[in-house]
Amino acid sequence: MRNGLKKKSNAPKGLMKKTSNKGFDPAVIEDYKSRIKAGGNQFLLEESEENNDECAHFYFIGKYEGREVIYDAVIYTLRLQHQSELFEIAEQKAAKHFPHYKKIVYTEDESGNLQPLDELEEEIGLYIAEAIMDLEEAEEVKVQEHADVDATLDFGVGLDAGLHTEQISAKVIEKFIMDFNKGNLILDPALYSFQTEDEEGV
Repeated sequence: MRNGLKKKSNAPKGLMKKTSNKGFDPAVIEDYKSRIKAGGNQFLLEESEENNDECAHFYFIGKYEGREVIYDAVIYTLRLQHQSELFEIAEQKAAKHFPHYKKIVYTEDESGNLQPLDELEEEIGLYIAEAIMDLEEAEEVKVQEHADVDATLDFGVGLDAGLHTEQISAKVIEKFIMDFNKGNLILDPALYSFQTEDEEGV
């Protein structure tokens, strides 16, 4: 995910700078098509540390308002979204609870080992962990499938999607792109919450 989970843009479609957006440039699109074809998939995976079994950042070719464009997409599992939102709320609670709150930053020493947290950071970390457990138990956070288009990017059109699936595999991505481009994408409207011990509830 780019800087965590993206939020849907409320900017009007007309504000998109189509004339300067290279994602609409036919020559750039052809270059991406060639690179996508060479990879043997319908998408080009972005080389990013964000990519894992539950999140993928990639590009694919589609249409926006009748024009061919490069989509800059991030797709993740609802479980990952749920965890992210839980952590965000717990952080906000910690910031209100601790007068001298500071964001926990993990650093490594020269050997690549994580350096120990100071006393305040440890206290904040424990508080956040307990807050997450309380939020989970109360099922205060629920998430649902979505696919949000962001037409305000400098390159192409953004697409931010959360899917109720265990993994974001190449097969899942391929099906999503096919359904999205054909206008056949059906999203599950149900609300989901998840537990750390891998038990989920609706």
